Amino acid sequence: MNIVLVPGFWLGDWSWKPITDKLTQAGHTVHALTLPGLESDDEPRGHVSFDDHVRAITDEIDSIADASEDEIGDTDIVLVGHSGGGPLIYAATDRRPSLVARDIYVDSGPLADGSAINPNIPAVDGECPLPPWDFFDADELAELTPEMLNEFRTRAVPEPAAVTSDLVVLSDDQRRLDVPATVITSTFSSTDLREAMHAGHPYFAELARVRDVTVVDLPTGHWPQFSRPAELAEAILAALR
Repeated sequence: MNIVLVPGFWLGDWSWKPITDKLTQAGHTVHALTLPGLESDDEPRGHVSFDDHVRAITDEIDSIADASEDEIGDTDIVLVGHSGGGPLIYAATDRRPSLVARDIYVDSGPLADGSAINPNIPAVDGECPLPPWDFFDADELAELTPEMLNEFRTRAVPEPAAVTSDLVVLSDDQRRLDVPATVITSTFSSTDLREAMHAGHPYFAELARVRDVTVVDLPTGHWPQFSRPAELAEAILAALR
């Protein structure tokens, strides 16, 4: 399988390093992305939009498909999205449904057309710096050591503000719903997630429309790639199996 890893806000490809070796050792090809505007602190990002991030993912999908057309089938590409990366991989799946075998959401999920990922994150001059830790709920920070928090803050890059607040645009309504999804849930239980789906909670309503959804519990904080990397890698591998 070709596994495309899409990070959440403030993160780059480096954030997946704790799990990439295990995925590669299992025989998969890993494509960890750094999305536009997240390359460095000095990178201009005021112009970067939600659509730019989705296009970066679809460009990667197209590149993999073009380079491997004689070796893989149409559905040998798996998208993994953490946190804010979840709605991005869903929008990319909407654009390339025949090329995506599965979407894997890491403490995340898809959003419906016309939604925004998180417009409540404070923005300054077109970008959203990583907020102080007290901006987050305690359960989101669970099991993150002071060393982990320090590395996170040291390496974090401001998120383009438009990515947090632009409205999601989806088009291929039926085919994207046929792409299977796995949700690896960390900050809430699978029971609570299923109940929210059935209740039509705005954050989970689109997930309830996907026709094949598997939910896996991985209790920890919101960044399991830092707090529980071995378990996260195994949960991704299990989803592929």
